[in-house]
Amino acid sequence: MNLILLGPPGAGKGTQAVGICEKYGIPHISTGDILRSEIKQGTELGLAAKSYMDAGNLVPDDVVIGIAVNRVNQPDCAKGCLFDGFPRTIAQAEALDEKMKIDLVINIDVKDDDIVARLSGRRVCKQCGATYHTSAIGDSTVCSACGGELIQRADDNAETVRNRLAVYHQQTSPLIAYYSKKGLLGEVEGNGGIEAVFEAICSIIDAKK
Repeated sequence: MNLILLGPPGAGKGTQAVGICEKYGIPHISTGDILRSEIKQGTELGLAAKSYMDAGNLVPDDVVIGIAVNRVNQPDCAKGCLFDGFPRTIAQAEALDEKMKIDLVINIDVKDDDIVARLSGRRVCKQCGATYHTSAIGDSTVCSACGGELIQRADDNAETVRNRLAVYHQQTSPLIAYYSKKGLLGEVEGNGGIEAVFEAICSIIDAKK
């Protein structure tokens, strides 16, 4: 089964994707993670993408589509996959439709003010990538998992988050209507606990199987 998770930045797509992929035995394809890896390695693609991501803007369609298509052609995607952070535009969705059949799209709905509070308080370990929130760790700057330094990503400051949300509403939220018209859309409220959101998502997936 080929799945897509939609929702604003910070809605919890990455967290839910991990559980979904473990439960249903499909690979998790996060174009954001792939791009950040390229940036960390200092590749040509990473350098080209960094200026867009740091400003809270979307990386151009041709770059992201190329990454996604290359990934779904890998052997581990033969039985399906889950896209997290792709597609982000109608053009990307149409390009994806030409390459493969999408079975279900789940939209995680979270209000903008809640997103700003979530992301502006997020801290990430420079060493292992573990994620924390200031509501739980206060002013701590040390990762409890590996002892690495905790930082705020450039695209997590409040001003950039609001810009990311504006971009999302302009370019990505139209996908909700796009997939709804195709009869592929399921929606869940994303302000519940992680487990409650996960159970709601699994109920939609199980009903589709």
